[in-house]
Amino acid sequence: MRRMQKRPTRLVLVGIGGMGACYLRELLEHEDERLFRLAGAVDPEPRRCPDLRELKRRRIPVFAALEDFYSVRTADAAVIASPIQFHGPQVRLALSQGSHVLCEKPAAAVIGEVGDMIRARDRAGKTVAVGFQWSFSDSVQRLKADIRAGILGRPRRLRCLYLWPRDESYYRRNDWAGRIRDGAGRWILDGPAMNAMGHDLHNMFYLLGRAVDRSAIPVRVQAELYRAHDIENCDTAAGRIRTTEGAEILFYASHAVDTDLGPVAHYEFENGAVFVTGREASVAACLKDGRVRNYGRPDLFPFKKLWDFLRSIGGRTGRPVCGLEAAASHVLAVNAMQESAGGARNFPASLIERRGPAGRRLACVRGLPDVLWRCYEEGRLPSEIGTAWARRGRVVHLRDEKRFPRSVR
Repeated sequence: MRRMQKRPTRLVLVGIGGMGACYLRELLEHEDERLFRLAGAVDPEPRRCPDLRELKRRRIPVFAALEDFYSVRTADAAVIASPIQFHGPQVRLALSQGSHVLCEKPAAAVIGEVGDMIRARDRAGKTVAVGFQWSFSDSVQRLKADIRAGILGRPRRLRCLYLWPRDESYYRRNDWAGRIRDGAGRWILDGPAMNAMGHDLHNMFYLLGRAVDRSAIPVRVQAELYRAHDIENCDTAAGRIRTTEGAEILFYASHAVDTDLGPVAHYEFENGAVFVTGREASVAACLKDGRVRNYGRPDLFPFKKLWDFLRSIGGRTGRPVCGLEAAASHVLAVNAMQESAGGARNFPASLIERRGPAGRRLACVRGLPDVLWRCYEEGRLPSEIGTAWARRGRVVHLRDEKRFPRSVR
């Protein structure tokens, strides 16, 4: 008897501007491959979408809200690429309507909301993947397999430095960039650790997870947050985090610089070290016995996360390698960093240089790249190397993760 051909997955895309526009372009370029059918798109301001005309040509409807879509249509899966503050409510809504979900990173702004999402997923019996693309890459999966197999030995210290200049147009591109909460009081906590360089912080937890779909859990956090741009939250972050297994994670990131560097990472293990030297670089390990293991480029196929997700819900593969549990450590760490620092501290005005034309001015702090590089090299925070403008953050012990939605400020 001839086997019936499986019908394409009906898909709704939430958010078609910003990162959502990148998802849409990828989907439009592959829609004829019969893995999925785009049943609709959701965006309250669709005019920002560069492919809006193509959506209309293909007669793919665009809705102002996800509720509007589900009132007239169904979807096997939802890809959510909306602003951070909407991830939790939209994931829960999609699950309640019988859809599997791929949610763009971060999972949510606060750890309590991630817990709500996990419970909603379990009630629905559906899959939720979180779009940290490095986690889905063959490169990171090969490295994680070697770590789990004990080839590199016990982890000691993982550190990452990322300097990425962003001018004022970056913070004016929407109404939530650099915000702590939105006008309705919803948590955002947008900043380099939560959003732009969140991949790099998450990756250190993810690599140390005991299972393919788990991350190491932070238990002690100390951080310093600063800002040069006219925003609510930080544009510069430095943090030290301890995991349940005793590994130390150090993270340094800034948008308030004129130097584009990174991600530069050095992951120290008892039997060797792993190195990352930039966005386009391969990940490599040098073992103490002289062997070198090249794991390849983690950014080679950034939308592998999308295709892996669609295949997993189609029964072609197992559960997603990065789901809510794996993504939760990142959210918990950022919440604790926010509390440790007590909010962002302003850099001294005398050190801030503003360059460029109106609307695209860059606020950069003199000497900041050197300070962060020294911190990275020495494994310390700015306040620990005698930096005049630095303020030490308090140590936060993560005994009760549920308290962070109430204590973040």
